[in-house]
Amino acid sequence: MGGYVEASSANGDGSYDVEFRAVTKRFGSLTAVDAINLKVRKGEFLSLLGPSGCGKTTSLRLIAGFEQPDEGEILIGGVDAVGTPPYKREVNTVFQQYALFPHMSVLDNVAYGLKQRKVRKAERYAKAAEALELVHMTGREKHRPTMLSGGQQQRVALARALVMNPRVLLLDEPLGALDLKLRKEMQIELKRIQGEVGITFIYVTHDQGEALSMSDRVAVMSNGVIEQLGEPRAIYDRPLTPFVADFIGDMNFLVGDVAEAADGGFAVDAGSGIVVRGRGEAVKGTRVRVGIRPERIVAAAGTATGTANTANTANAEVITKMYLGDQIQIVAKLAGIGDIVVREQRASADPTLDTIHPGDRIAVSWDEAAPLLLGEAALTGAGD
Repeated sequence: MGGYVEASSANGDGSYDVEFRAVTKRFGSLTAVDAINLKVRKGEFLSLLGPSGCGKTTSLRLIAGFEQPDEGEILIGGVDAVGTPPYKREVNTVFQQYALFPHMSVLDNVAYGLKQRKVRKAERYAKAAEALELVHMTGREKHRPTMLSGGQQQRVALARALVMNPRVLLLDEPLGALDLKLRKEMQIELKRIQGEVGITFIYVTHDQGEALSMSDRVAVMSNGVIEQLGEPRAIYDRPLTPFVADFIGDMNFLVGDVAEAADGGFAVDAGSGIVVRGRGEAVKGTRVRVGIRPERIVAAAGTATGTANTANTANAEVITKMYLGDQIQIVAKLAGIGDIVVREQRASADPTLDTIHPGDRIAVSWDEAAPLLLGEAALTGAGD
């Protein structure tokens, strides 16, 4: 129960833009957010990442004030925000559906919030023009939203939120309606804009590529809790739970007993003569799950050392081979164990892989830095 806790001062002194303190939100018998603790640093780009139903959007709605917690505290700028209506919070939200006013010009759409605040006409139009320049939409001030592409409409929605100068900008899967090429372009733009304005961005997504490429930190969520919070590289290279290991990127899992554990290293007997050697603390005799990323495995046609498996080396039978542009991916069967996925850069892959076909034998291997020891808890499976 409960979420990730980052050590810090217990006082709401404004050193964090958003704080969750044991926040719980229920919908009937469903606990959508389960005793989460989270501190969002000033000026950071934080992504809430997870599958549908994990609690990420509910968490965002709690910050925005569209939902109220059943338990716990939510602080914005060090001030308790529970019970404060959305329009009085120092936050703005950008949704996947842009909700632009079709009868208004782009400039009037962006200036609308300032008009509601009774900002003078000349000032609000000047600020709206600055916001449009920031999102590279200068020259389209007089256009109607229906004249714009999806990506351009998203930029206008972003400008409309930024012009209000919020303490925190909330983004609820804003790129979901865009095609792949445009999504990648907008990822670059969002990161650029966030760096220029210095506003805290909290970004909700189920797309790990978006989260890892844009964020300063990522909070991986599952079943209403934060499984892991950290920098993207740490999340990818050092997953702390079986769910994170399985959800972030692709992972091959091998299960076995720890045969050796000494001097910061381990050896796991995975069966069928396969021994996985790696680095980390383990307890001899325990049953564990070890994860190996597909890109950390190398392959070559033929078999290794005759027909026998050795430490961090195994023989396998090719099931499929796929070309992924600059990469080659092979799915192969380890006898008595199951399938293993290998993904290599074509430029550096063994040239013999060009000649293999389903049914052929290959040798796969990895170095001692590749295996991730996930412990006994992983045996229940990443999604359980």
